[in-house]
Amino acid sequence: MRILIVEDEPAIAELIAVNLRHNGFRTTWAIDSASAQIEIDASVPDLILLDIMMPGMSGPVISALPDWLTSSLVYLSAALLGGVLGALVYLVCFRFLPLDQPLATLMSTVGMLLLLEEAIVHATAGMPQNYPSLFAGVVFDMGPFMVRGDLLFVFGLGCAAMVGLKLMLEKTRLGLATRAVAQQSVAARLCGMSVSTTNATTFIIAGFLGGTAGAMTGAAIGVLSPLLTLPMTVKGLVVTVIGGLGSIPGAIIAGLVVGGVENLFQFLRGVSERDIYVMLMLFAFLVFRPGGLFAAPGGRD
Repeated sequence: MRILIVEDEPAIAELIAVNLRHNGFRTTWAIDSASAQIEIDASVPDLILLDIMMPGMSGPVISALPDWLTSSLVYLSAALLGGVLGALVYLVCFRFLPLDQPLATLMSTVGMLLLLEEAIVHATAGMPQNYPSLFAGVVFDMGPFMVRGDLLFVFGLGCAAMVGLKLMLEKTRLGLATRAVAQQSVAARLCGMSVSTTNATTFIIAGFLGGTAGAMTGAAIGVLSPLLTLPMTVKGLVVTVIGGLGSIPGAIIAGLVVGGVENLFQFLRGVSERDIYVMLMLFAFLVFRPGGLFAAPGGRD
């Protein structure tokens, strides 16, 4: 009788395997869901021992759901969890900050980022976690280039999120309230707008979009790791500065420009040098156009 042990802790897996072999069973060990699926496809075992919580997906999910549904549920869960986390961050921290002190908001943002990063490191022991991907086996042949289907899916979902956000800000009452509170909170309050409710809703939407972005990052590279937090945050700040603070079109165009520059210099100079040219581009904007792409020309004072 062959038993497949699906367990991400090697010491626990070895302990189970030793006891099973001692009693005459043949054992095979899979460290994660992907390895387990490979073993099952190769030869269906007589019995599967599944860990409840594992990197990528849990044991019950492996056995019960098809890959496309599992991936969709993971992405949706990440987005919803991001929204919940955004609400908690606002209620615990930003709700009590003075609105007329942008430096306090900035430092609190950095502090919360470091706190959440450390929490993730302790929860995962700093180990990368496998992440499911949609359309991973789909590849489009475009002459000299090969385009992965999962990256096209990520790009399409990102474009849809950007269009939806822009429409929300320009065409809805929530968008009007968000822009009013951002520009002049006192006047917004005098007009009957609830500043705290608007800010809380904004944090929830930002958390939802952040969770979606994190899910798409995991889908694009196949793993999620706490080590990705700082590089992705720096890239986000670069895009914000180049696009211009408060400019949605600027952020969209800057994101495409930064991504294009990264891939261009990765193709020309290799992955080790691509970030150098992005930082040089940031330096050029800070010197010659500090307000970003959509700022009025004029440069420095």
